[in-house]
Amino acid sequence: MTTQKTQKGASKGTKNKGDRIAKVLARAGVASRREVERMIGAGRITVDGNLLTTPAFLITGHEKITVDGKPIEEKQAPRLWRYHKPVGLLTTHNDPGGRPTVFEHLPSDLPRVISVGRLDMNSEGLLLLTNDGELARKLELPKTGFARKYKARAFGKPTQARLDKLKHGVLIDGIKTGPIEAVLDKQQGTNAWITITIREGKNREVRRALETIGLKVNRLIRLSYGPIQLGDLVRGKVEEIKPKVLRDQLGHLVDIPKARPEGTLTGKAKLRANYKGKKGVRKPSTARLGGGKPRTSKPSTAKPTTRKGRR
Repeated sequence: MTTQKTQKGASKGTKNKGDRIAKVLARAGVASRREVERMIGAGRITVDGNLLTTPAFLITGHEKITVDGKPIEEKQAPRLWRYHKPVGLLTTHNDPGGRPTVFEHLPSDLPRVISVGRLDMNSEGLLLLTNDGELARKLELPKTGFARKYKARAFGKPTQARLDKLKHGVLIDGIKTGPIEAVLDKQQGTNAWITITIREGKNREVRRALETIGLKVNRLIRLSYGPIQLGDLVRGKVEEIKPKVLRDQLGHLVDIPKARPEGTLTGKAKLRANYKGKKGVRKPSTARLGGGKPRTSKPSTAKPTTRKGRR
């Protein structure tokens, strides 16, 4: 078993020649950087057969890394999914208390993914999932500037002037939030519906910010995260963002390689398609395309005409 001292020495000897293991595993979609550090502390990660005890270890790309005894997969192209999270699920891979989690309710054919930020157990709506930790990290950074829009139902009868007090930020646990935009949509009995936009996404920020002006949130739905909208996605369903949309909207954050569009034709099918519908151009036979049996014509049953009978 490798000691922490040996691993630190290995890191020092490869200074500027690799990336911290937490960053590498986050990019591979294993978990967030903080979660990877916790996994290292729990003795769940090995490098070249040696148990890892420090997150300061640098990875050059030639090491054999295992998590819980299983080798990690090679880094895949960044992908992003939108998920309509229901109430009652924790946004975590493992809950010591045994409560239900988001990741236990995802489709079995989905690759290992991590969430972009979190929604608390009693919140619902849009939750972004990705296989790329670097993309998740950049989407979460306040400096990226992506707005998160919510619809909140809160107990109380606020005025717009009262909600406008949130524009300059509020103090939560002694820390001031960024500007919070709150618009009163309608009053429904003793509850008010409010549309809220934030850009930082601190822990339970919307609920706690509204509490500072005397409002108790009893339902919270995230409608959008940056350019990605919840739309009409059914509760509990997952839908992947198309590669072209992902590249157009988020290609400035991470390198998203161009993928061949779905339905793109190649080889024989492409050659056939090029001839399709063109007047005066005979469709190439299977034989001309390099495979199959030559096409043979059926003998004609029509009576031959004589030269005399032609006009």
